[in-house]
Parts: sequence; C-alpha cells; structure tokens
Amino acid sequence: MNTILIIDDDDQLRKSFHKLLTEEGYAIQSAASGEAGIEIAERETIDLVILDIRLPGMNGLETFRTLHALEPKLPVIIMTAFGTTETAIEATKLGAFDYLLKPFEIPDMLAVIAKGLEAGRFMRSPVGLDVSPKEAPGEAIIGRSPAMQEVYKAIGRAAPTDATVLIRGESGTGKELVARAVYQHSLRSNKPFLVINCVAIPETLLESELFGYEKGAFTGAVHKRVGKIEQAHGGTVFLDEIGDMPFSLQSKMLRLVQEKSIERLGGRDTVPVDVRIIAATNRDLETAIAEGRFREDLYYRLEVVTIRIPPLSRRTGDIPLLTDYFLSRYATLGGMDNPGITEDAEALLETYPWPGNVRELGNVIQKALIFNRGAPLSPEDIAQAVSEKGQFRAFDPPDPETGLREWARRMLQNPASEHLLDHCMDRVAALLIGETLNLTGGNRSRAAKILGVSRPTLHSKIDKYGIKMETAVKEERF
Repeated sequence: MNTILIIDDDDQLRKSFHKLLTEEGYAIQSAASGEAGIEIAERETIDLVILDIRLPGMNGLETFRTLHALEPKLPVIIMTAFGTTETAIEATKLGAFDYLLKPFEIPDMLAVIAKGLEAGRFMRSPVGLDVSPKEAPGEAIIGRSPAMQEVYKAIGRAAPTDATVLIRGESGTGKELVARAVYQHSLRSNKPFLVINCVAIPETLLESELFGYEKGAFTGAVHKRVGKIEQAHGGTVFLDEIGDMPFSLQSKMLRLVQEKSIERLGGRDTVPVDVRIIAATNRDLETAIAEGRFREDLYYRLEVVTIRIPPLSRRTGDIPLLTDYFLSRYATLGGMDNPGITEDAEALLETYPWPGNVRELGNVIQKALIFNRGAPLSPEDIAQAVSEKGQFRAFDPPDPETGLREWARRMLQNPASEHLLDHCMDRVAALLIGETLNLTGGNRSRAAKILGVSRPTLHSKIDKYGIKMETAVKEERF
C-alpha cells in the first residue's frame, strides 16, 4: 500500500483528503506545517507528498527544498492558488513532480497522484541486471544468452555518459526496464526520471504536455504551465514509442536534442533545459524515414547509442531463467508457495513462438500459478494459460507450408503489433539471414550472394535485427 503525506494548514482540507484517498486504497499521513511534515518524512516511509505552497512558519517552497534534499526521488505535488502560480512553477523547476491549482477537480488530482506514484516507483525501484532469478529484486532484466550480454554491455557503456540513447525492440521485450537501468546507473540518477508515452497522449495534447504553454496560448490556458521537459530539468526523459511521435512535433524534439532548448506553446522565448533523452520504439524507423513519417536528422541525433533488445524467440535459451524468475516473483506477490515447474512443461515453453515476448511469458506464468493447485506447473497448466481453448499448439508440422500457415494464423489471432505484416516479415527475414550465416560459417559475402542482395544491404539487415553468429537461430519451429 502506498503512503501519501498531506502537508496543509487547512484542517478541513486534510480531513477531506484523508477520506478520499483512504477510500482509494492509500495510507495517509498528514501535517499542518512544513516542520511537522518534514519530521514525518524523516521517520516514515513516504511514497508521495501533497504540499500546499502557503504554510505558517516554513513556507511551501522551503519545505519542498528540505524534503527534496532529504529524498531527491520522492515525488512532491504542489497545491497552489492563482496568486502563487510562479512559486509553484519555481518549485517544479527545482524538481517537484507537478502542481495543481486550487480549486481542483478530484479526477484530475487522482490522475496526477497515480502518475506521481508511478514516477516515484520508476526512480526508486532498482532494476536488476544479469542476476540469477532467486537474487533478482522486484524487477530485473533476466538472461544469460550472448545477445543479452551485449545488452548489458551497452547499458554499462551508455549509462555514465550523457549521450542520447535509442532502445529498439519488439513490443514486450523490456525496453522500459532497459531505459530505467540506464537512468539508475547514470550520473543523473538522483534527478527526475519522467516517462512520456507518445502513443498514450492524444496528438492535440502531446505538445503542451511535453513543452508546456503560455497564458492565452489557447482557450482555457488561463495561466502559464511548464511541461514535462522542464519538469525533468537536470534529469532524464524517457520518450516511449517515439516512432509514433507526430511529424509536426519532431522539429521541436530535434531542437531539444540539438540545442538543449524549447519553446512553450504560444510563446516566443527560448527556454534552456538540461535533460538527457532516452527514446524507445518498436517501429522500423528506416522505413518511416523513407516514407516521410520520421525526420532523418532527428533519427541520427537519437541513435548516438543504440541498444537492440532481441525478441524472446531469438533467445529461447533464456526461457528457463525467465520462468524461474516469474514463478518466484508472482508466487511472492500472490502470497503463495512457489510450486516449480515440470521438465515437460518447461520444454513445452521453448516450443512456443512468444509473439508477445517476455511480457507474454510473464503473463502465462502468472495465469498458470493462479489456476494451479500447488503442484509443479504441468504442460496442461501452461496450455490452459496460453490458449483459452486449453490447447497449446506447438509448431512442429509435417511440411514447411503447413507450418507457415499455422504460424500465420496464430499471429493473426494474437497480433504482436499494429504493423503485423512488417513484424512477420522481419521475423522471417531475421531467421533466413541467421540460417544463411550459419550455412556459410559467417562468410557475409557468400551469404549476400546466396540471398541475392548486396553486401551493404546484408550488413544493414544484420545490424537491424541484431544478428550475431553466436546467437544465430539454429532451428525455428513454425
């Protein structure tokens, strides 16, 4: 249960907050002054603070500075009236998570609280790297395959720099965990880490969410507001699904990356900002550039360091480790004993193509645990969790065409992305190239000749799919 600290000298407001947030499932601590709030924060574990700007004695800004020095990663939401908006903006620039104007709508407040708690979790919850399943913290990147070793090396090299990082991989491979690992091992790890999903926010709101706006910029803009980029000043911004960012905003993003400055919506002044950008996408950006949907100059600014996360189908040797990790994690979360898994069930997991990657595997293990009766997970438990019909259709057909048709039907039933054709073509292309490299012993010239492509084209595809001789797929079951 998350604990929220309310610091406000209005007794009735504190009581209202206590009633509302308790009903929402939060534990509440409250204080009528900044000094009392700081004492609570020093002795209790607090997940989020809601702080009024106007307080007796130590004012809200002084209280925030003390709280921020005490725990830089503690999200603080500022409450302010119109007359103290500039003070709230100053607090936000110093690291406060967000601010709300009084009077505020309850749904708006609850939404900001949820986002603040999530941001706090992202900043404060460690992401384990290259650890055994039993030693892993709550969240970890699990895998010992050569492909994953390359991911760990890339994180280690990129983290202590200020370089922009582009994380590429299919949906469900763990791009957000990699982004958090880069942040947590960086020199900015005590500064804000804000996540912006470029798909989740409507296009009409994304610009103001990112860059803020000036008073009068549009109907309803009755005061100036700073955006997420300014809120993260000194820290890191993770732009998830950047391949889906509207083309109209990409020039502003280029300016941010290139010049370290922004312009608020409706404003003319240049605002300097110091943020590190980590971006992620499951899109084929090269194709998007060719089709005029993504700026080439932005692409090259983003890919200073590129970390490619392999799909689970390309590292099936990691499935036993991941299975042990998810068994341990979800058994603990569910308050049950870890039943383990039979050898037959574990072997069955390795025959499935996992179009949803690691996320899908975790979901299957969690479902199987819920309906399991305490015995080690069996093939039937796994089959039930994978398919609503209880049929685990392993792809081991009598002839290739039948196998391809069966594989295609399954992909259509459970599409891994919006661009299903591109996703499937990429998987087939990666398989074909990997097998050709195996056949030629890694001779790229011979492989290019067999495939009927130029050597530069082959090099490009090898880089795109992250193919390495030691990780080339030996066998693919459709």
